[in-house]
Amino acid sequence: MNPTLDEVAIIGAGSFGTALAITLADAGRRVRLWARREVAAGFMREERHNPTYLPGAYIPESVEITSDIGAAVESARFWVFATPSHAVRDAARRVASRVQPETIVVSVAKGIENDTLLTTSQVLDEVFTDVPKSRIAVLYGPSHAEEVAGGVPTAVVVAAPDPDVAREVQQVFMSSMLRVYATTDIVGVEIAGSVKNVMAIAAGISDGVGYGDNAKAALITRGMAEIRRLGLALGADAATFAGLAGIGDLVVTCMSRHSRNRHLGEQIGQGKTLQEVMSEMKMVAEGVRTTRSVKALAEGLRVEMPITDAVYDILFEGKQPAVAVRELMAREARDEDWLSPAVRSQMQSDTWKEEAGAETAGNG
Repeated sequence: MNPTLDEVAIIGAGSFGTALAITLADAGRRVRLWARREVAAGFMREERHNPTYLPGAYIPESVEITSDIGAAVESARFWVFATPSHAVRDAARRVASRVQPETIVVSVAKGIENDTLLTTSQVLDEVFTDVPKSRIAVLYGPSHAEEVAGGVPTAVVVAAPDPDVAREVQQVFMSSMLRVYATTDIVGVEIAGSVKNVMAIAAGISDGVGYGDNAKAALITRGMAEIRRLGLALGADAATFAGLAGIGDLVVTCMSRHSRNRHLGEQIGQGKTLQEVMSEMKMVAEGVRTTRSVKALAEGLRVEMPITDAVYDILFEGKQPAVAVRELMAREARDEDWLSPAVRSQMQSDTWKEEAGAETAGNG
């Protein structure tokens, strides 16, 4: 069966997968939602809601819900991977033989694989050997599932190496309450969207210990400096980190009551162990696994990421948060310098100023 232009398969019926199914169906798209367990799929088919991951949100009757992953992707042009990031590889392998020339693969999973240190788009590229890298995209940004499902105005960004593919995804996901911007900087979007979960754990620890607004503002600002340094070392565009996947997602994840990563950090800041907190949580806090990957990436690239190091030591080495904060504050004094010489030179050029002015005028 040939893939249909507006048919979307969402692989993963967690909170965000379910929220996307709701908003896409409301926008008139044909949606199939895959749940790993038949008991969960059956309940959602009958009751039209997902009490485990998204309580209170109604799933439209038009959304087909199945535990058959092959049936979920059959005839769909857009395959959206909404599993936890560590489960993306396995899910992709299960449907790799079913890809069609028209298939466009989209990841909304935010994370970096522990063993390989690959982002989710890189994992998908490795598994889907018959899908050109240009047809693999990611959709990230400040978008808590509870608010997306509730129709709260939300803006996200789709990134794909091919601008035409990015625009196709943009058009499919745009709705009256979901605004989608497009970019080709998939590296920057993925690094920003993944590493912000590490910073959200740090912000939560700060909340749990009882530090105030000054401390959180410092964590968010210096956290973005770390994210940007790592992204630039991997070839990202510096401007991406000032956008929705960068400062937008970082702020909402560090501040929101919906943030699983901030919540986990807060509980640890109040004295619980990582194991205790994770055993009490129904949903995955992606930042825990990502902390391991980011630390390894930073060490391999010789990128300085002191907040990441502190989070790692608290989560996995048993360091007390107060000790980690004292060590962060006692580091050698230095200048605040956000821009590398190359980026500063680019920004000072007349060409950059003209391009920036045109973009500001043309993209609201």
